[in-house]
Amino acid sequence: MKLLKTKTKRFADLVAIAGKPEPYTLWQKPAQDRHLQSEIKDHRVMTILKTETGIEFGIVGFKEQKGASYLIFPKSLKRFENKRIVGINWDLVKTK
Repeated sequence: MKLLKTKTKRFADLVAIAGKPEPYTLWQKPAQDRHLQSEIKDHRVMTILKTETGIEFGIVGFKEQKGASYLIFPKSLKRFENKRIVGINWDLVKTK
């Protein structure tokens, strides 16, 4: 019997591997934001979305959506692409 790869990963696992992320605020259109484009290219951006019931989850990459939050990690998240990131713990996010 073949084991299926899990389609979810815990946020704490990402932080342990890729480091503590920093929140990122869009102040201009994403296409014009050179810093953001560079981070997207380097696979360091995570988009945090909310379900209709208010549960937060993350996806690796940039997805422009109303009400979304964005995190930038110090290391690449490429290995976590196509996974739903659950258990978002805001205590693990850097604050300035």
